[in-house]
Amino acid sequence: MEKTVDTVSSVSISRRGREMQSSPIRKLAAIAEARKKKGIRIYHLNIGQPDLPSPSPVLEAVHSFSKKTIEYAPSNGLPEPLSAWKKYFAHFGIQFDESELIVTTGGSEAITLALCAVCDAGDEVLVFEPSYANYFGFAGIANVKPKAIPTTIENGFHLPSEDVIESYINEKTKAILYCSPSNPSGTIYSRDEIQRLVNVAMKHGLFILSDEAYREFAYESNALSIADFPEVRDRAIVLDSCSKKFNVCGVRIGVLASHNKDVVSTILKFCQARLSVATVEQLAMVPLLEDPDKYSNPIVEEFRKRRDLVCSELKEIPGVVSYKPEGAFYIVVGLPVKDTEHFARWLVEEFEYEKETIFMAPAQGFYVTPGKGTNEVRLAFMLKIEDLKRSMIILREALKAYNTASR
Repeated sequence: MEKTVDTVSSVSISRRGREMQSSPIRKLAAIAEARKKKGIRIYHLNIGQPDLPSPSPVLEAVHSFSKKTIEYAPSNGLPEPLSAWKKYFAHFGIQFDESELIVTTGGSEAITLALCAVCDAGDEVLVFEPSYANYFGFAGIANVKPKAIPTTIENGFHLPSEDVIESYINEKTKAILYCSPSNPSGTIYSRDEIQRLVNVAMKHGLFILSDEAYREFAYESNALSIADFPEVRDRAIVLDSCSKKFNVCGVRIGVLASHNKDVVSTILKFCQARLSVATVEQLAMVPLLEDPDKYSNPIVEEFRKRRDLVCSELKEIPGVVSYKPEGAFYIVVGLPVKDTEHFARWLVEEFEYEKETIFMAPAQGFYVTPGKGTNEVRLAFMLKIEDLKRSMIILREALKAYNTASR
């Protein structure tokens, strides 16, 4: 008798997929929605989605699109938005030619493409923790390892010395990826701090990937661009996005800019493989990019007020460790609890104060190093002033109740 061949074999997903971490911001979202259905009001301090209206020219441009066919755009972007991005950068004293720009699907794609262009599988990129959680996901997609350099809440998460940064470099290190103004900490790196990165990059032959999506959100002094450091002109990549500065997160238009022709031509090949970025949305961004202050300044001033209110209120809550973020619209806060993952879940699942609670992002997800950030959360001050005040009252009451129950 012939043996039958078993054609059913076990299958498994990739290691890359298994190791991909869940979003620290979104994983409690389903629980929060279920709680709302039970009549509990939830104040969202967990996600960076501004609550202000998007600028009217965006909606007008979408509604007035008159072509009979929405065609593929060129892989590097349509001429009009490329010209608008050039004008936008020039407004800040940053000079790029259209040939040095690539329009991307949000800043997220710009970062992922940059990693793919400068790193091979198994290479390492330096990041500073706490770091934007999606950097870890982008690195996973690119099969690159993020190597975290710690910063601390005690000095507002500013950069360590040049020697400390160098101590994390090895033969696999290919790039430094940083964000200033920072998500999640709101920290703006000084000229001296960025100069440290420049010095290290030049000494060790590294690329510098500068995430400048929060450029406008600088409250005490201007945020510097890596393009302000001409000595790294050949190894600097600027990554930017319309999402936050114009409050158009769902439009998904970003840009990658570099004077390095090999970087740009390499990334263009990746872009050709993904065809193009959305045509209508690219065109809708043109009036905003050509007159950025008109649309971003009112948003920035509103968030300055919100930052000041949150910082003032946090100082009044016993046991909370905080600082004053110089930019963006986030702050990482130390709480008098042992495990903010548990605390955040408890807030969403169980706690209520006068039928209200808050939703925060546990900070562990913004760290690469296991065990870091266990007593920290990231707050995004997305709500109007009165709702932020109410949120801080709820946080105070929640900490009292949680710590009483934990004794």
